[in-house]
Amino acid sequence: MATKQKILIVDDDVNIAELISLYLTKECFDTLMVHDGEEAIKSFASYEPNLILLDLMLPGIDGYEVCREIRKTSSVPIIMLSAKGEIFDKVLGLELGADDYIIKPFDSKELVARVKAVLRRFHPAAAKPAEPEVPEQTGEYVSYPDLIINQSNYSVQYYGHTIEMPPKELELFYFLASHPNQVFTREQLLDHIWGYEYIGDTRTVDVHIKRLREKIKDHPSWSLSTVWGIGYKFDVKKN
Repeated sequence: MATKQKILIVDDDVNIAELISLYLTKECFDTLMVHDGEEAIKSFASYEPNLILLDLMLPGIDGYEVCREIRKTSSVPIIMLSAKGEIFDKVLGLELGADDYIIKPFDSKELVARVKAVLRRFHPAAAKPAEPEVPEQTGEYVSYPDLIINQSNYSVQYYGHTIEMPPKELELFYFLASHPNQVFTREQLLDHIWGYEYIGDTRTVDVHIKRLREKIKDHPSWSLSTVWGIGYKFDVKKN
């Protein structure tokens, strides 16, 4: 029998937390509800969830701080929940490492669909002993000197080391790298990676590019470049 995936629900509104738990339990998920930020951090370590649904407005430690703390040690998917719709809230959440953002009130079917979509995209790297060579790649991947981006198993090898990335970061990186030297506007990247129905603005792309650059530095043979006034490209140097 397959092990149920575990969802940690963090919301100070007990009624909403119980409603979310009911939706997810019907879809065969295992759930744990907590109602403040401090308990969320403690429960994350003991419960080891596959995904976290994290309300922003929590008593004590807020959702932003909880996300920041969890991202110090884990790339587990985080979907932020909030009644606020301001763009700056979304951008800040993404900068801190959230994978998705749902505004309350939400439709139960949409919530379940977003949870399943994020879980499908996330494949945690298995713990392996250090190997002198990069494992052989299969599936959809692109490779450059000291870099391999594999979209099939959602892995990035950089100078022989595995780099942890949330799904959208990796998808954006793969898309740009699979179209070397081609310039894409922020709008094009938003449509390709997030889809036409995504509710957000082009700053979402800027946030993800910033996070990529923090993990992947420019290489003598290639770089993640800004084309001012237009957008971004994966620049491959010609020998």
